[in-house]
Amino acid sequence: MSTDRFAKDLSRIVGAVVKVSEPLARYTSFKVGGPVDYFLDVHTSRGLAACLKVIERYGMPAMLLGNGSNLLVSDLGVRGAVLRLRGDFRRVRWRSVGASVGAAYAVSRLVREAVRRGLGGLEFAEGIPGSVGGSLVMNAGAYGSDMERVVIRVDAVTAAGAPLVLEREELHFTYREARLPAGTIVTRVGINLAAETVSAVNARMRAIMVRRRESQPSGYPNFGSVFRNPPGDHAGRLIEASGLKGLRVGGAEVSRRHANFILNVGDAKAQDVRCLIEQVCSEVKNRFSVTLQTEVRLAGEWPQ
Repeated sequence: MSTDRFAKDLSRIVGAVVKVSEPLARYTSFKVGGPVDYFLDVHTSRGLAACLKVIERYGMPAMLLGNGSNLLVSDLGVRGAVLRLRGDFRRVRWRSVGASVGAAYAVSRLVREAVRRGLGGLEFAEGIPGSVGGSLVMNAGAYGSDMERVVIRVDAVTAAGAPLVLEREELHFTYREARLPAGTIVTRVGINLAAETVSAVNARMRAIMVRRRESQPSGYPNFGSVFRNPPGDHAGRLIEASGLKGLRVGGAEVSRRHANFILNVGDAKAQDVRCLIEQVCSEVKNRFSVTLQTEVRLAGEWPQ
């Protein structure tokens, strides 16, 4: 396979921009990660379908990048192609009690616009750093609610670029996950909200903002929550009870404010973060016989 020909074929696609050997640290919330062979900014549905067909024809490994808030990219980088949705995928169409939202739209921005329209149901997502598509796939949630409560439809494409529509009854949500068909790329999410007074919705959003500020760290790059809460307990409580607040590997540190956060406190490497995650899991397992599972996904080539 000629990689030069691959890049050339991608460069011909209208609605897509290709970069070669692009560093990924600038695209992740933790600000770490090596380069990807091919980085694709895709602006239209037609461009996305065309890119996926080229990727399939060359047998190139590929992954989708949202806002990079739950992604740990290896220092060695990622082989193949990374696609990022832009343009048309960052637009929203409002309805009287809901919206059709592009997958690349920022969740926090969506929350604030809903509040201004007096539409309730999304306040829990204030402060969640991800994109709408990524939040759907992760079934992001907080303070007793999650994306499952508001999503009614998903527009997507298959790995081969064919259009796909999933209605609510076809969306199989579990804790911090929506089980979509393998290879599905979410392009647009339909949500249903509740018409209320602006003051009532705004009050709930501001109360959540205060709770986040009081309990969660700020000022350093981070992922948000690193571990899923095990049944009947909280990952942060188990980590704190294990005496791991402030535990550090290189430039990565377990937050002293909230133990389920890992911070980049000074030029951390991806390998620092992975080692710290493994140490936390090992210590919690030894102390409480609980196996923590990460919300953070690993991407790229990792040393043994």
